Amino acid sequence: MAESGGKQEYYIGVDLGGTKILAGVFSHNLKCAGRAKVSTKAQRGPEAVIERIARCVRDAVDECDLDLKKVKGVGVGAPGPVDPENGHVIVAPNLGWEDAPLKKELEKLLDTPVFVENDCNVCTLGVYECELQSKPKDVVGIFIGTGIGAGLILNGKPYSGFNRSAGEIGHMVVEVGGPKCSCGNRGCFEAVASRQAIFRKIQAAVKDGQKTILTDILGDDILDMRSGDLRKALRKGDKFLEKLIEEAAEYIGIGVANVINLLNPEVVVLGGGIIYALEDDMMAIIVETAKDYALSGTAKGIEIIASKLGDDAGIVGGAVLARRETK
Repeated sequence: MAESGGKQEYYIGVDLGGTKILAGVFSHNLKCAGRAKVSTKAQRGPEAVIERIARCVRDAVDECDLDLKKVKGVGVGAPGPVDPENGHVIVAPNLGWEDAPLKKELEKLLDTPVFVENDCNVCTLGVYECELQSKPKDVVGIFIGTGIGAGLILNGKPYSGFNRSAGEIGHMVVEVGGPKCSCGNRGCFEAVASRQAIFRKIQAAVKDGQKTILTDILGDDILDMRSGDLRKALRKGDKFLEKLIEEAAEYIGIGVANVINLLNPEVVVLGGGIIYALEDDMMAIIVETAKDYALSGTAKGIEIIASKLGDDAGIVGGAVLARRETK
């Protein structure tokens, strides 16, 4: 329920994902007052998805018996490079968007100030302010979900690069000639270690007759698989899945090592649905691989941790963005 007091200010954080939209209403001190979730339905196109975002925001506001007029701003994390000045999503391969005017259209629907940033920048901002208390100077957040992306905080400030596309770590090629990626290239980090990549490998193996506990849990049609199902199967001793997850964790560890070699941040934070569901199965392998692949001595003292915000990193970060921008 909403906090008492007529002058309480609220901010809304929105996490726009390839499969779902989350919205959370937060007070000034980032306490969550209510939330809502809807499926993205990206195949319907940008206009329909933006209407669904507005619906999700209204549902979250309704959930805590508030009025949208009490909301000072809405912060949205969108998957892909974003121009924060005009709020356009430059390109979002997992949504099939190009130059989508997200800020303008959402402000029309909500009549509230909207601020748009890349989803991983937003998640990293949430982790930085809420979990790390804004203490480290340099932080890189790597998020393993439908796709893979990174957010950068350098010298205490979010960094988005010359063309606003810094952090597109998911499209760093790690396997020349490897599996095709949604961006059109082959062998991208995202094409071998994201949730989509893991699910695709499982589905192809099952089609080829591979035995897995997942079919006992979900039946022969495993298209409705979720990250939590992988955790259940691993707990039941699924050796095939164990090997596949170990392989994905090694790829992620190599990605972390590349970040350490390039930027040498104080903290590398891992988040996203896959890490949230499989932290116990993956983190030790990720850390060990990262230290093996980082240049000797460069990883000393660097923390490689899993975010405790889990699925909430995006909505918390969106609220942090809205609070920063409306100051």
